Formats: sequence, C-alpha cells, structure tokens
Amino acid sequence: MFRCGAVQIRVVLLALCLSIFSPSGQAVENLGTLGAHPRWSVLEKYQETITHDDFARLIQDVYCTHGFGEGLIKIDNESALILKNRDAQSFFTLRFAKDESSRKPVPRLWRPAKSLPLTKPDKPLSGLRIALDPGHLGGKWAKMEERWFQVDETTPVTEGDLTLRASRLLAQRLQKLGAKVLFVRNSTQPITSKRPADFKELARRILIKNGVPQPRMQGEVLDPNDSEKEQTIRWQSEILFYRYSEIRQRAVLVNTKLHPDLVLCLHFNAEGWGDPKTPNLVDPNHLHLLVNGSYLKEELEFDD
Repeated sequence: MFRCGAVQIRVVLLALCLSIFSPSGQAVENLGTLGAHPRWSVLEKYQETITHDDFARLIQDVYCTHGFGEGLIKIDNESALILKNRDAQSFFTLRFAKDESSRKPVPRLWRPAKSLPLTKPDKPLSGLRIALDPGHLGGKWAKMEERWFQVDETTPVTEGDLTLRASRLLAQRLQKLGAKVLFVRNSTQPITSKRPADFKELARRILIKNGVPQPRMQGEVLDPNDSEKEQTIRWQSEILFYRYSEIRQRAVLVNTKLHPDLVLCLHFNAEGWGDPKTPNLVDPNHLHLLVNGSYLKEELEFDD
C-alpha cells in the first residue's frame, strides 16, 4: 500500500519518463516511443496532499535514489517546482500541506490495503480484484514475436498460447478462493487496434535517427538468419506493434477500466534453446515483484 505522499509522487513521476516520437509520428523531443504528452493539469488534484518532509523523503529514499538532473525538481519549504520544459524553463508548482492535519484527501485509482474486505477462512481472496495478463500474443503472432519453437514437424510451442491457457486454469482456482478475476487478454488477438503496417513510416524514421540512412523493407516474412534484420523497416514496425503499442494499450486497460487490486503477468522462460532439432531447454523459474520507484537519473529526464 502506498501512503498518501507516495501516491502523490507516483503520479508526478509517471509524468516524467522515456524518448523519440509521439503517437502521431511527429518528431517531439523527450517523449517515449509512442508516448503521449504529460497532462500536467491532472496534478492539480494533488495540491496540498503531501507535506514537505514526506515529499523530500520519498524523493530521496524511494523514487529518485539515483539522483536527478540539475533543475529537474526544486524543493523549498512551501512547494516543489517540477520541470516541464527545459528549453522554456517552465515548471509545475506542487504546493505542500502545512502539516499532517491539513493534508487534503488524495484522489485514488487503486484501493489502499486498509480498505480491502476482510478475508474469510473458506474464501481468503473474497472481494479482491485480480487481473491476469497472459504474456505475449500467441496464435499467428507467435512467430513474429519470436516466442515459439518447433521440433521437426511437430506443433510449435508458443509462449502466448501457453500463458493464455495457464491464465484460464489459474482463473478457476482464484475464483474458487473468492477472487473476482479480470483478463487483460483472453484471446490470441492483440489489445491494440494498431498493426505493423501502421508503423512503417515511424519505423523508417527511427532507423534513420539511429544511423541507418536508407532502411530496407525486407520481404513478407523476416529471415531469422539475416544478421541485419534489426535494421529493416519490417522488423522495427513489428517491434512497435507487439512490444510498444500492445504493452501501452494493456496498461491503459488496467489503469482506466479494470482497476484491479493486483495484476499477475504470466510468462514462460523464453531463453534461447539453441538448435531447434536438439533444443537445450532450461529449468530456472523466476518470480518478479515489480514495485514502483528507484528511477534512473536518465529516465527522469524524459517527459512522459
């Protein structure tokens, strides 16, 4: 559970991160790939919801543990100035609450732990909203994502299909424990409405920006043995589709519609298997707990 101050800074810092082009394809400095301009006006709702001491502590000990660029955040006794545009030297002013008793209520998108329903012996997850996010896509997209392998003429093993099947099995068990289960993805179709063809021009511009003066298109299907495939418009446009656009749309779905108490992202270990005819499979499993905070200094320089 985040304290009031942590929620405040979380929203502020989420308005500050990644760098290349806007969704329209127009070149814009300090925006992440397919990123959107920060809506600074949203932060007006957080005025006087945090004290100076709590803000400073969270900045130093939680969110900016690696430091941040000069002039990015200026803290005085009554407010914090947060840089909106370095060239124009424009700032957003966040006013502090004078003390704990004068804090204003924090607008919340998530339920704090103390507001969750009491557990029941036979239904320990009763009242919890759990979103299941089966990693990748599967189906006809699996080969594009390079999340598949095939031995001889057998049916290919595709990570996106495996995660979806595992999520459906897990959903049944969670529901028996009382949870309300929501699916971020419940088919092999992408969440995003975009497709690789929508990103060809943006892919070309990114490649040129990255030092490929005359990007080539490649064929209808990428040649996995092409040592320069990552310099093709096709490869770059596919990455923009299944990695950037798809993941951003899943985040929008979670944050604006599902509002779960917990998100479980399911993946299978996709380490290299060597020769497909004699795959070298691996045993390690990983559990990753993602906690918001500790941004890199370079990340904090970005606008979105």
